[in-house]
Amino acid sequence: MSIKKLRNRLTLKSTILLLVFVVVVLSLLVTDLLVHRSIEEEVEENQTNKAQQLAKVVALTPIVREALIEEEETSVQSYIETLMDKTDVQFIVVMNMDGIRYAHPEREKVGAHFVGGDEQTVLTTGEESLSISEGTLGRSLRAFTPVYDEQQQQIGAVAVGISLDKVEEAVSENRTNLFIGTFFGLLVGLVGAIWLASYIKRTLFNLEPKAIATLLEERSAMLQSTIEGMIAVDASGNITLVNKSAQTIFERAGLPPNAVGVKVETYMQNSRLRHVIESGKPEYNQEQSLNNLTIVVNRVPVHLNNHIIGAIATFRDKTEMKQLAEQLTGVKTYASTLRSQTHEFMNRMQIILGMLHSKEYEKLESYVQQITGNQLVEVNEVTVKLKEPVLAGLLLGKKSYARERGVELDISIDTAIQSFATNEQALELTTILGNLIDNAFDAVVNQEKGVVRLKLFVIEEELIIYIFDNGPGMNADELQNMYEQGYSTKGLNRGYGLSLVKQSVEQIQGSMTVQSEKGQGTTFAVFMPLHDIKRSDTDD
Repeated sequence: MSIKKLRNRLTLKSTILLLVFVVVVLSLLVTDLLVHRSIEEEVEENQTNKAQQLAKVVALTPIVREALIEEEETSVQSYIETLMDKTDVQFIVVMNMDGIRYAHPEREKVGAHFVGGDEQTVLTTGEESLSISEGTLGRSLRAFTPVYDEQQQQIGAVAVGISLDKVEEAVSENRTNLFIGTFFGLLVGLVGAIWLASYIKRTLFNLEPKAIATLLEERSAMLQSTIEGMIAVDASGNITLVNKSAQTIFERAGLPPNAVGVKVETYMQNSRLRHVIESGKPEYNQEQSLNNLTIVVNRVPVHLNNHIIGAIATFRDKTEMKQLAEQLTGVKTYASTLRSQTHEFMNRMQIILGMLHSKEYEKLESYVQQITGNQLVEVNEVTVKLKEPVLAGLLLGKKSYARERGVELDISIDTAIQSFATNEQALELTTILGNLIDNAFDAVVNQEKGVVRLKLFVIEEELIIYIFDNGPGMNADELQNMYEQGYSTKGLNRGYGLSLVKQSVEQIQGSMTVQSEKGQGTTFAVFMPLHDIKRSDTDD
């Protein structure tokens, strides 16, 4: 099996175990070799020092000097035997200048010549020496020290020998201890490797490296491909992520291209991400200005193990969102109009079918003339003076929708209104009228006779719109909060219409007022500058 295939088959836990085990084994082996060598040297040095010190002590002993001077062997032999019992050495030998032993661990060898030949250095030069040699007691480490009389004349020498077997035994004992320590070190390393592998595995949610890499690539692709801009910061407020959409928006706003690693307050003012981190509370659908660009932002804190580790902001260009909203509003308006007209048409067809079955042809003729006449009147009322087709279609649709809901919708257009200079004006006005009329319908639908009156006219290059309803009206608190996004007295997932109306009025540089009292109904007034549009000469 190749190394690559083996690497692919090993799990993360197995890889960590194998890696830590190999590292521990190699470390302990190298340590063992170095320490073992150091111990050998230390043991040899200790034994050598021991032999040298003992030889010096014996050489300075008066009884040894006297024995060599008087050539008396018996007294010194007894002393050496006593000393040998108290020291852990192989031998202590006292010899004269001819190498004749005066003391030896074995009495029968006293008087004989010292064996080994390495004693000549100390006898001929009078200098201390060390050697390894084999004598009558076997191979040994030997330390030689000269013996001097009171006139500092050399009269002999002392040899102290330590068996090399003893040295090896001491080294072996230390080696055994070292091996035991190595074994326990390996065992601890193995247990630590198992714990480390398990901990890392749990931290990574039991995912293998390949799965983590795949997941990271997928998440990165998702973040970079999303149409919303996204920026993430850590707990210190440093930017850690900027996706492509965010970078595009930043470039349009004139911000520097490299944002990652920069403090978010330095890069973009009023980001409020630091506030979100500190408060732990998300913020949704908030407007933020980036130089000349306005974005709509959602900011949420990022939690990990009940701790806030950063924050993420997602945002889009407000202009793009507004265009989408306008498109959706237009589609909703057209769909509502078609549905209302279809429903009204089906009701009328059923009436006509009933008259045909009952053969009431005269009533049928009168009814058809009536509905066609009413329809023609409605269309003429709107289209003759309102030349903007988008608004005309909206108002005709609202007429049908009002009949469907049982609400009386009175539309009055006092002056001719020409087409607008830009599509933006028409779309913004569609948003304004559509939401205000729908709110008025909602307000009067439960009234005994719900009435909504819409009046449009132009005065001095300004389009003025009044929308009145005879609903329950609003109190002071409701009037104060009615433009707040999400605020509504009608239940959940409501409260966006008037917020959109306010934004559209501001977009066309218009203004709006409202008058309302509890039980007295509500009147909205919208004032829209027409810029280059001139009032028609045709008036009622």
